[in-house]
Amino acid sequence: MLVHPNPDPIAFSIGPVDIHWYGLMYVVAFGLFLLLGRVRIRQPHIAAQGWKAEDLDDMLFYGMLGVVIGGRLGEVLFYQPAHFLAHPLEIFQVWKGGMSFHGGFIGVLIAMALWARKAKRNLLDVYDFIAPMVPLGYAAGRLGNFINHELPGRLADPSLPWAMIWPGVEGPRHPSPIYQLLVDGILVFLILWPFARKARPRLAVGAMFTLLYGCARFFTEWFRVPDWETTVAGLPITSGQVLSLPMIVAALIMLAWAYSREGKQAVRV
Repeated sequence: MLVHPNPDPIAFSIGPVDIHWYGLMYVVAFGLFLLLGRVRIRQPHIAAQGWKAEDLDDMLFYGMLGVVIGGRLGEVLFYQPAHFLAHPLEIFQVWKGGMSFHGGFIGVLIAMALWARKAKRNLLDVYDFIAPMVPLGYAAGRLGNFINHELPGRLADPSLPWAMIWPGVEGPRHPSPIYQLLVDGILVFLILWPFARKARPRLAVGAMFTLLYGCARFFTEWFRVPDWETTVAGLPITSGQVLSLPMIVAALIMLAWAYSREGKQAVRV
């Protein structure tokens, strides 16, 4: 059985300022966005749309705002509204963790819509362009959750080789942030990146990411202690699964449209 290393959440200090590992993971995520973006703009079908490195820098600023604001508001509204209502100042303490992917996802969609309007680009092309750069950044965020010993997993069989003693929680646990790092992040990237390397109908890449992530998250939620849980048709369903189901349904509709005659006619290159 493994034991969580429980590292100090503060990576280092600069004078009176503490630099947290959780914050550094966001720096890694944004760095990966720029790195993968520079690879992506060299792909022939992307280059033909006129994407430039300058676009990445500009989009990153908008994306950062969408991730941070949307992610935090999602945590407040979707998962812990009562807690933050009682402790409103904690809303701004993002370095302690507590960021909702679904909230960040909505925040980025809105931010990219604003950027697309400013840059006079088709919004669906923007979504298709950025989608393959998201999963590895998500994986970095889940590593931050693990370092902060957030999101403990459900009870695990002690004979499971990677069952883990979690700080402050009784019994061996599934290391759910690692599951989500590997499945929701890296596995989704390994499927989506090759798919996106070829020209696809408009919105197909964005829809595929939404579908892959929604399905992956629905699966890995079984191993995580839910923030809240409800029952649908007599079956328990967690908060993360409730939020992932609309993503799956919407993605299937978007994929059907993308590969329909109308969708294919919308392709620019």
